Amino acid sequence: MEALISIAMVYVFIVLGFAAKKTFSEQINEQTLVLISLYFLQPILTFWGLTRTPINQELLLVPFIYLLIVGIVLFFSISASRYILKDPKERSIFIAASLIGNTGNLGIPLGIALFGEQSVAYTSIINIANVFFIYTVGVYFYAKGQFSIKQSLGQIVKIPILWFAILAIAFNSTGIVINPSIDKFLEMGSYATIVIQLMIFGIYLAEVQIKTIDYAFVAKITAVKHFILPIVGLIAIWLFKLDPLISVILLLELSVPLAVNNVNIAALYKCHPTKTTEAILFTTLFFVFAIYFYMELFWYILK
Repeated sequence: MEALISIAMVYVFIVLGFAAKKTFSEQINEQTLVLISLYFLQPILTFWGLTRTPINQELLLVPFIYLLIVGIVLFFSISASRYILKDPKERSIFIAASLIGNTGNLGIPLGIALFGEQSVAYTSIINIANVFFIYTVGVYFYAKGQFSIKQSLGQIVKIPILWFAILAIAFNSTGIVINPSIDKFLEMGSYATIVIQLMIFGIYLAEVQIKTIDYAFVAKITAVKHFILPIVGLIAIWLFKLDPLISVILLLELSVPLAVNNVNIAALYKCHPTKTTEAILFTTLFFVFAIYFYMELFWYILK
């Protein structure tokens, strides 16, 4: 019951963001919130998350397995896109967007809601792996020839989340104890990050027009996101024989809907940002109805 209430509260904040954009459409600048979250608040959340659980082999193995799963599905998507889509930009969205999940905006708070604070270290480090994927492979496909490898690597260096992650791992591995007052500050900043991230998600959803959605296109992306990725994830969990808790956290991060960052990058390179936003809405709605079945799978694995 507590988990269901926590999940309900997650969607309450998304709805609040949606309502805020609809009510104050001209006064709310979602890009400002994105920048505040990405450059100021998310680094706090990452540092707090990665200092709560001792660094061990399993913690470092999880992002490797996550990227391995995403990489396998990436090759499948590249091959399939040639046969099911004609528009080059739609191919780029299909390849990149379906693999860039909302591991930060939704994955971290859902992890806390379902599995407690012990999940934060794993969800945070998976989110870092996802950020690497977004600003290398994701940017390449959205830009499609307009963005060099050097520039892509330069974008990664500019993201403070990665530097705070390295600092957190250094603190963790050396056994430095964080003062309780500072830890309380980090905890406050982390939960504030989660609230703002969820509201940002709702703000972007408010801009989608239901009548103009290309349902055939978004259904193809949804199939990859909510069926192929989790299935490959289940196979990987079986092969690597992961701990049950780590297994369900990994599956959760693979199953979350598309990330808002997809819209930012698609808009930057004029790669059908509206269609990208539609795909986010569609995968989110599907996730709302599928969360019950995901939870049943999680509890089965945890038994």
